[in-house]
Amino acid sequence: MLIKVRVFPCAREEEIIAKSQDSFDIRIKEKPQMGQANKGVIRVLAGYFKVPEARVRIIKGFREPGKIIEIKNL
Repeated sequence: MLIKVRVFPCAREEEIIAKSQDSFDIRIKEKPQMGQANKGVIRVLAGYFKVPEARVRIIKGFREPGKIIEIKNL
């Protein structure tokens, strides 16, 4: 399953806002430095979809707030 994600780093609280079935806004506490925000996005999405973090992979947008993420075996 592929989803589109818009990431808002340095938030006070972590939350996921579902805009549609395959589009989400994610607020995370991590800073956008040295891959910390990407790790935070993977952690939050794995918890939301109840899958291991190894099944969540960023396909596109490693250095951008807009990302395309693959979730395997959902």
